[in-house]
Amino acid sequence: MDQIQAEIEAIRSQIEVLRTERDTLTAKLILPENQSPEAIAEAYRRQAREAAQVSAEIEGIDQAIAALEAQLQQKERELQPLPPQQPLTLQEQVEQATQRAYDHAERINELAAELAEELRALKAIAHDLSPSYWQLYGRPFITGFKNTSVPYLRSDGEVLMIASFLI
Repeated sequence: MDQIQAEIEAIRSQIEVLRTERDTLTAKLILPENQSPEAIAEAYRRQAREAAQVSAEIEGIDQAIAALEAQLQQKERELQPLPPQQPLTLQEQVEQATQRAYDHAERINELAAELAEELRALKAIAHDLSPSYWQLYGRPFITGFKNTSVPYLRSDGEVLMIASFLI
């Protein structure tokens, strides 16, 4: 049992390290070497490449965190005592399922907040990049931000409701 507890602590520690690393990742602003059209275009291209690389790193970290959280849940289940031999009452079953649903809703809302943050960052990059991109390629870089929404769950105390907010 002590070994499992140590493994749980190691997983939690690694998750925290990954979250800290994720929070520090940002694409740095790349300024053109001069004001020539070529230098401006190259600076925006480098900015877009770096933003894509940072986004890929963040996605990899998020996937690692998700895998570690699944492993953590498995280890925590191993520590839990065996369920009682008596079958659960209907009320107990409903209460347990309700708690699991609220746990999932909380995780969905955390992911919704992260997704909204990433979309806002992408929108800011696109806003900065679009004039140059339009000049260079004659088309917009990204479209569709006007009606972008993110689903989340809310509760009136008894009922969970799926809603969405516009980005």
